[in-house]
Amino acid sequence: MYIYPDNLKGKSTMFLWTLRDMLIVIIGAVLSAACTAVFDFIIPGVAVGVYAFLTIRIDNELNISDYIRFAFRFFVTEQQVFYWRL
Repeated sequence: MYIYPDNLKGKSTMFLWTLRDMLIVIIGAVLSAACTAVFDFIIPGVAVGVYAFLTIRIDNELNISDYIRFAFRFFVTEQQVFYWRL
C-alpha cells in the first residue's frame, strides 16, 4: 500500500518504510539470497534484516534507530540533574 504524503513535503512511505529504505531492503534481500545460495554465507541476510528493523518508521516521523539514539543519549551521555527539596 503506497501512502502519498498529505503535505507534499513529507516522505512517501510504503508499509512501514520510506521508499528509499524499501528499495535498499529489496535489493539487499535479493543479493543476500544469491550470496546465501552460492556461498552458504548468511551474514549479508542478517545485515539486511537488521537494517530493515532499524529503518521501520513509527507514526511516519521517527524510525527505530532514532528511538535507540534518543534513549542512549538520555540514559548514558546527558547528565541527569535531580533536586531534592524537603
